[in-house]
Amino acid sequence: MQEHDKPLTRAWVIHPDIQSDRNRRDPASGLAEAVSLAAALPSLETIGGEIVRLPKLQPGWLFGKGKIEELRLRLEENEIDLVLVDGPVSPAQQRNLEKEWKVKLLDRTGLILEIFSDRARTREGVLQVEMAALSYQRTRLVRAWTHLERQRGGLGFVGGPGETQIEADRRAIDDHLNRLRKQLEKVVKTRELHRASRAKVPYPIVALVGYTNAGKSTFFNKVTGADVFVKDMLFATLDPTMRSVVLEAPQGGTDREIILSDTVGFISSLPTQLVASFRATLEEVLDADLIIHVRDIAHEKTHEQALDVRTILNDLGIKEDAPMFEVWNKIDLLEGDAREARLTRAEAEDDKFAISAITGEGVPELLAAISSFFEEEKIRREFVIPYAEGKKRAWLFEQQILESEEATENGYEVTVLWTPRQEQEYREM
Repeated sequence: MQEHDKPLTRAWVIHPDIQSDRNRRDPASGLAEAVSLAAALPSLETIGGEIVRLPKLQPGWLFGKGKIEELRLRLEENEIDLVLVDGPVSPAQQRNLEKEWKVKLLDRTGLILEIFSDRARTREGVLQVEMAALSYQRTRLVRAWTHLERQRGGLGFVGGPGETQIEADRRAIDDHLNRLRKQLEKVVKTRELHRASRAKVPYPIVALVGYTNAGKSTFFNKVTGADVFVKDMLFATLDPTMRSVVLEAPQGGTDREIILSDTVGFISSLPTQLVASFRATLEEVLDADLIIHVRDIAHEKTHEQALDVRTILNDLGIKEDAPMFEVWNKIDLLEGDAREARLTRAEAEDDKFAISAITGEGVPELLAAISSFFEEEKIRREFVIPYAEGKKRAWLFEQQILESEEATENGYEVTVLWTPRQEQEYREM
C-alpha cells in the first residue's frame, strides 16, 4: 500500500475592521498576525486574506448581505475549504455563514485552540487544551447544532417531552470536564510537590514571559544550552520548560545557581478559556522571584504587544510591583538611529536591557544584572563543627565563606560569612 499525504486545507483569512470599536487594532498588523496564526497549523494552506471594514456588526450575519455575496464568490473562485475570521463569531453567525458559503468557519478563539491542541505534548498540556476546548464548545451549543429538535424521553408513560438533546450534550460536556479536572488536579499536585522540593533547595526562579514569537525560547536555549523547539512561528513553544543555570559572580564572589523557566507565549485577545485552563502552568510565573519580560523590539507593534502581555499578567494576578526586567530582544534587526536610540535608553534604565538572543549581544550584561539582583545580604556566624563532621567543614572551604577556624577540644571553632541561602543549605546537610 502506498501512503498518501493528506491534502492541505485551503484557508482564507478575514480580519473584520469594525469602525465603531474604539479599541480596534491596526487592521494591517491584525491581518498579518492572523495569517501567521494560520501558518502555525501544518494542515492549513493560506490562499489569501483581506480586511473587511464594517461600520458595525450585523447580529445574525456579522457582515452585510452584499459583502457576504462578494465573499462567497471569492471563496468559490479560490476553492476555499475553511474561513478564518480574526475576531469573535457568535454561534448563530457561524451557522449562517457556513450555510451561505458552504465552507467550515473558525473564529480567532477556535483557531488558537486548534494550534494549542496541535502543539501540546505533555500530559498536563493535553488536559489543559482539552478543557479549554470543551469550555469553548459548551458556550456554542445554543442554536449552533442541527439536531436541537430531537427529544430523548422515556417510554412515554410519564408526561412531559423528556430531556432535549442540547441539555444532554451540555451535560455530557460537563461530565467530561469534571473528569478532566480530576485528572488535572493529580498533575497539579505533582507540580506542587516539585515546587515544594525546589523550595527546600532555595534556588531563585526566573520566569520568561512575553508575546508569542518574541524570542523567549531562543534566549532560553542560548543561556541554558537546552534544545527547546524554536521556529519563526506563533506558539512554537507551548509546554513549560525549566532548567538550572549557574551565573558567574563578579571577581571574588560566589557563582549563583538559578532556575530559568520558559512559558507559553501570550497573544492579544488570548481566549479566556485558555487563560483559565493554563493557570496551573502559569503559576510558575506567580511564584517566580524575578520575571523577565522578553519583547520583540524590532516589531512595529512592540508597544501594543507589551501592553497585551501586561494585561494577561494582571489577569493572572501578578502584583504591579512584582520584580521584572524588560528585555528588548532582536536588537540586531534594528539599524541606524533606531538601534542607537534603543541602546541608549536601555543603558539609562536599570530594569531594561537590549539584547540579541541570536548573536549573544547584551546577554552577558543581562546575566550579570540577574546575578546582582539576587545578591543577598551576608551574615557573620560563629559556631563549632565536630571533628566527625568533616563533610560540612569541606563544604565551607568549597564555598569560600570561611573567615577563620581554630581547633578546640570539641571540634573546629569557625567564623563564616554567608548568605541565608547558604546557611539553610548547611543546616540541611
